[in-house]
Amino acid sequence: MSNFERRFGKYAIPNLTLILIIGYAIGYLMQFVNSTFLGFLTLDPYKIIHGQVWRIFTWLLIPPSGSNILFILLMLWCCYSIGTVLERTWGTYKYNVFIISGILLTVVLAFTGFGVECLRYGYDQVAQLEQNNLYVSEMGHWIEFSTYYINVSIYMVFAMTYPNNTVLIYFILPVKMKWMGIIDLVYMGYLLIVGDVFTKLAVAAALINCAFFYVANIRGISVAPQQIKRRVQYNRNLRGGGNFAKGSPYSSGPSAPKMNPSGITRHKCAICGKTEVTDPGMEFRFCSKCNGNYEYCSTHLFTHKHVE
Repeated sequence: MSNFERRFGKYAIPNLTLILIIGYAIGYLMQFVNSTFLGFLTLDPYKIIHGQVWRIFTWLLIPPSGSNILFILLMLWCCYSIGTVLERTWGTYKYNVFIISGILLTVVLAFTGFGVECLRYGYDQVAQLEQNNLYVSEMGHWIEFSTYYINVSIYMVFAMTYPNNTVLIYFILPVKMKWMGIIDLVYMGYLLIVGDVFTKLAVAAALINCAFFYVANIRGISVAPQQIKRRVQYNRNLRGGGNFAKGSPYSSGPSAPKMNPSGITRHKCAICGKTEVTDPGMEFRFCSKCNGNYEYCSTHLFTHKHVE
């Protein structure tokens, strides 16, 4: 557990996915009743710096585009299911950090885009178009900063976390999540090439957030110095035949990991001793709650006793 989690973990919002879903529902209701009202909720930096500060928060109510009620319900159900699984896997704190960091990145890049447009066209021209409500049609589309790309990022990190999980497309076609993730990544790359400046910045925010969490959590790599030290010590123990600290629950007994002195395997479960060589289809993860760098197979990741 990091120092930030110890200090701020108690403020983490449980069931954050449900709150996002409720926001989507409110946005869709506004869209069906009076779609022009959404124009007062967009993440528009010009209007924000001129007093409409509520837009920093209300843009989260702008839902992913869609008019088919069945498609909308299916999308909301999938988002809730996947987000709930991620929250259970990472913990409430880390899931909160993932969502909130994606939101903050989007806001920062929105103002970055505004600055780029001011340098490109001149502030006076941008201000004139904004005041006459012509900016959207002339230079870009502020509504691109919606929850859509945050939604896509949730699907992408789920595919990174559970690449071999199978989902049924329209409850019929079985597809592994890794292929769904690849499709999303290709689509986001396409938008980076052909999209306008606002689309590119919104996509960039989602991709940067996914990349950071892939390195910091999914790959089991910690950016904290103490965790780096533990990883180095773990690798030394692995090469030395498993010389774990005395008192560790895995230092002796039937649950002790059978380390390979030659260090030819990349992964080894600290409970059952499985490796990617003995079980090629098995997934391995490091536990962030254990006091040390202990790696487990997917069978024992959520059932083992944490090392304190």
